[in-house]
Amino acid sequence: MKIKELLLNGKSFSELLKQFSIDAADVTIQDEELILSEQYLRHKEIVKESICIEGKNKDGIVNFFGTLHYNLLNKLAVFEMQGFEQVALR
Repeated sequence: MKIKELLLNGKSFSELLKQFSIDAADVTIQDEELILSEQYLRHKEIVKESICIEGKNKDGIVNFFGTLHYNLLNKLAVFEMQGFEQVALR
């Protein structure tokens, strides 16, 4: 299961996207394939990783920076945001 899908199961991530007028389809988690790779997850039940989540809205691109807490056994993911930046479209 993709990290984005797991994050969207929780209310807080959905609310964050709503605050910035970002549709879930316009969200990309940078390095998601690396985080979910077999080699990276070997012998780990819980992953704590600094990540960047990119979302697009009508005003441009919003990058959310923070920590992903991912429990492999329970298929749960939580994003703890530390900051964000908005890049306007040109």
